[in-house]
Amino acid sequence: MAKEIRGIIHAVFTPFTPDERVDEPAFRKVINFLIEQGVHGLFPAGTGGEFSALTMDEKKRLMDLTVKEAAGRVFVMPNVGAITTAESVELARHAEAVGCDAVSAVTPFFLKPSQDELIEHYRTICAAVKIPVLAYNIPERTGGVALSVPTISRLAREVPNFAGIKDSTGDLTNAAEIVRTSPPGFRVFMGRDTLIFGALLYGCAGAVAATANVAPALAVGIHDAVMAGDLPRAKELQARLAPVRRLFTIGSHPLGLKEAMVQLGTLECGRCRRPTLELTPAQKNEVTAVLREAGLR
Repeated sequence: MAKEIRGIIHAVFTPFTPDERVDEPAFRKVINFLIEQGVHGLFPAGTGGEFSALTMDEKKRLMDLTVKEAAGRVFVMPNVGAITTAESVELARHAEAVGCDAVSAVTPFFLKPSQDELIEHYRTICAAVKIPVLAYNIPERTGGVALSVPTISRLAREVPNFAGIKDSTGDLTNAAEIVRTSPPGFRVFMGRDTLIFGALLYGCAGAVAATANVAPALAVGIHDAVMAGDLPRAKELQARLAPVRRLFTIGSHPLGLKEAMVQLGTLECGRCRRPTLELTPAQKNEVTAVLREAGLR
């Protein structure tokens, strides 16, 4: 493993130009901003990166850009999840070839695979590469498809490079149970930004945080305070980060978060690909109110 996979991993947004092309200069700017703010890793082409709106070539290009721009300063772990195993394998192999440190694969969506089918899906991805493979559990976005705790534990014990999971169920009990039943060294990352503090106390390795686009210092601060044993400080920062999560519900995700970055001057354009529409003036005011409540402006 090139780098230790732990800490606050930034779910990188995909900026688009007004005509909906991937805005590569803006993407590079965001990566550098986040690295400067102390994030430990980068997670391109995930849910916040609108992977479902990207072509195969665009996903590969974002991996290339992330590795080159990060230049070894932090680890890179793109999402390679797809409906078919073959597509996930192709993306995982590309990620490895261009120098990514690990990959994460969201469970197949639209289809309803069984636990046995999910086991074979992840076994096949893991067999295709030598770098660590982490699963990505987000059943609210995958039609209820989720890896069960026994399935995760089995894969972790039987497949050497099945190295962890991003648990975005929003259920802290679920994350804690994965930690309890998995072998030593298996990395559980919290995927719900409001639970970073609690997840770290339960033994999670870190968090994949979309709110880190808007408030990276808060997300990183929670992690660093827990690692330093300053639990009151970590709890305080978690409380400050909590309102930022409300940006997920303003417009179609991640439009509220992108608008926040526009208002903070991190992005020039907050557009998402259609069918996502622009925010209304009232919704933009909601974003402003959230940023003020979190003390970000």
